[in-house]
Amino acid sequence: MGLQIDRSNGESLETSDFIIKTKRVTKKFGNQFAVKDVSFNVPYGTIFGFVGPSGSGKTTTIRMLTGYYEPNSGEVLVFNQPPANFSQSTREKIGYLPQLFVLYPNLSVWENLSFAASIYGMNLFRGRKEKLNELLDLVELSHDRKKLARNISGGMQRRLNLAATLLHDPELIFLDEPTAGVDPILRHKFWGHFKSLKETERTLFITTQYVSEATYCDLVGVINNGVLVAVDSPKGLRHQAYGGDILDLRTSKPIDLETVNQFSNLPFIQGDITRTEENSLRFVVHEAKTAIPVLLNWCRERNVAVESIEEYLPPFDDVFVELLRNKDTND
Repeated sequence: MGLQIDRSNGESLETSDFIIKTKRVTKKFGNQFAVKDVSFNVPYGTIFGFVGPSGSGKTTTIRMLTGYYEPNSGEVLVFNQPPANFSQSTREKIGYLPQLFVLYPNLSVWENLSFAASIYGMNLFRGRKEKLNELLDLVELSHDRKKLARNISGGMQRRLNLAATLLHDPELIFLDEPTAGVDPILRHKFWGHFKSLKETERTLFITTQYVSEATYCDLVGVINNGVLVAVDSPKGLRHQAYGGDILDLRTSKPIDLETVNQFSNLPFIQGDITRTEENSLRFVVHEAKTAIPVLLNWCRERNVAVESIEEYLPPFDDVFVELLRNKDTND
């Protein structure tokens, strides 16, 4: 199934198209809103990134999706059923990596993983040992298999938790900050594995504070202070933040003010033009692929020698800040 983006706030979509569906979900603790009026949908076989700062409502949302919390209002459906009504067979299709270490500190790394395999009924599973070794290699704990879990670092405990989460090959995988405290090289390796899981038609719901990780996702939800700011593809979020695609134009000679003013009057130019250097401009257009040929022709007709014109992809940290700024302005 191709990627389907929900832009209807969860109001009128068929549940059969989505593995997760939420509609106007609110969760309060006392008088404090943890999540307020949140709606989004996750298609089967995608990586959904839930991005936001600490305390923004990411973990609370995962706990509602997995049945640990019930919402105060709104609707949550996972596998087309409320999490509170999950059958045992449905729960077996789900993997959940919490933020806290949930294994046994007095067992070794290998014993913890082996015990988790037994819980999932893998005692008689052919290739069980190979599966455990494969996961230990993924999380780079193969050489630490004999160490007690209490004697390894917090980051290593988190990696052990991840290995245990993936043991039973779940269809739907919730990962709450799986790369927190993980070095950049291992983080890249994890995301490579997450993409491999997606290619086997698994669905991953991943929370992260690392805004740049949004680029690895098919669909991204941006949350702040319990409020869902936006849900879209990474490209779609850039469009929402800046109003279109950003282009950088560089010419062989300095661009005079009159040419810049003429340039800014073109119908597909959005907003102001920024002069990044004496002979370079940055501006927003509706669509880069359609605007570039027209711009090249416009410059040729006016004897403006173009050295390069290319799309500029702002870092997602900047996109995140811009989305929040736009929301504050609209509110």
